[in-house]
Amino acid sequence: MTTEPLLTTIEAAALLGTSPRTLEDWRLRGGGPVYRKVGRRLVRYSHADLERFTAEGARINTGGGKPG
Repeated sequence: MTTEPLLTTIEAAALLGTSPRTLEDWRLRGGGPVYRKVGRRLVRYSHADLERFTAEGARINTGGGKPG
């Protein structure tokens, strides 16, 4: 288990440059970054999962070509 602090929805949204509402929508519909439920209500994100999410979205052209 890592000792890195987990981010709140607001913190994760700021890091991704999106709104907390967008992250909430992604959780409902799928397609967003991996998240963790802490207890019954708290949602948290790890830096590593957010980095992985952004890396998976990397493209080299508008046709969807992925780098390397």
